[in-house]
Amino acid sequence: METSILFKLADHIVYADNSVVSKTIIKKETGTITLFAFDKGQGLSPHIAPFDALVQVVDGECVFFIGEEKNAMQTGDCIILPAGIVHSVESVTPFKMLLTMIKIA
Repeated sequence: METSILFKLADHIVYADNSVVSKTIIKKETGTITLFAFDKGQGLSPHIAPFDALVQVVDGECVFFIGEEKNAMQTGDCIILPAGIVHSVESVTPFKMLLTMIKIA
């Protein structure tokens, strides 16, 4: 993406029927910022990340599972996903999120 250009996150990605759409905003050796759009009923299966990650819900509602903990989230909510812990997400409504992962040596 171009720098120094004003944009609204929620308007920068569109929902696709029965799909998860992702768009890389910034990709550097030190980390990534990725925008996601999940249609209702979509999600990401359980997985582990090597670094902490910040999730910001930009639009809609979802449930994040971190280990055995269930976190209902909606527009404006944020959570930090801890490195090395299994996590997953399920959409309750169509929802958009921004994922920021910074690699720490």
